[in-house]
Amino acid sequence: MPAAIPDDAALVEEYLHFLAVERGASLNTLEAYSRDIGRFLEFAGASGVPSPLAVNPEHVTAYLGALRGQGLSPASVNRKLAAIRGFYRYLLREARVEENPLARVETARTWMRLPGALSRDEMESLLAQPAEASPSGIRDRAILELLYATGIRVSELATLTLNRLNRQMGFLVAVGKGRKERIVPVGQSALGWLGRYIEQARPVFLKKKTSNTLFLNRSGEGFTRQGLWKLIKKYAKMAGLERKVHPHTFRHSFATHLLEGGADLRSVQVMLGHADISTTQIYTHVSRERLKEVHKRFHPRG
Repeated sequence: MPAAIPDDAALVEEYLHFLAVERGASLNTLEAYSRDIGRFLEFAGASGVPSPLAVNPEHVTAYLGALRGQGLSPASVNRKLAAIRGFYRYLLREARVEENPLARVETARTWMRLPGALSRDEMESLLAQPAEASPSGIRDRAILELLYATGIRVSELATLTLNRLNRQMGFLVAVGKGRKERIVPVGQSALGWLGRYIEQARPVFLKKKTSNTLFLNRSGEGFTRQGLWKLIKKYAKMAGLERKVHPHTFRHSFATHLLEGGADLRSVQVMLGHADISTTQIYTHVSRERLKEVHKRFHPRG
């Protein structure tokens, strides 16, 4: 078994002894657990973790990304996670660690389903579809631009009000899950289209009504999530995109393109409104896949 971290062998052997004596684990199970735990600790050691007791959820998340890169099935990853999870559950029980770093790690079926981000060219094509001459086209372009510029959820966009948008300062206040508010910057392109919408198109939809809701449908009412979904689906079809595009595609593309451009994970976490950075960490796997693709295409030995 690998022994990349000092004293890891002793801790693993102690756990395996516990499994054999108190749980009656078979020899095959013990060998598999020894191998899976050992490989994880070897990976953690190569990442600079000094001891198995110093492992945290981010190290586990990074390991999940590495496993996916190997092309393993979710079932195979789940088996490896079970071994590691059991090891840290034992260490927690023995008061060797204060928390199990896998306590909030979901099964591979969720973790291995990477977000479907569009490429930058695909996004540009999608954004260009609404007809700029009509009020509905200006409104729709503003909607698409804002989704991509901020990464806010469709539900957050549907409930966005005029007083939560500060065009002068270039930010909006999104109301996310649990009614939690967060400030999100809005780029110049989206601000430009928002200005055109508010000044030229919104009064057409508002008619003689009064509403603080930012985006209005042809009846002068706020959009439903289903209405926004239909709008996005229509323009994706017009752009000729082969992949399936859904409302969250804008959120995924926002995060992925930021990270590919050099943004730090913590900043992206704040803008997305993720309570736990491990949720945001999945986007780094997308970026790694993109880096591998670029290397393969352009490196002489790719």
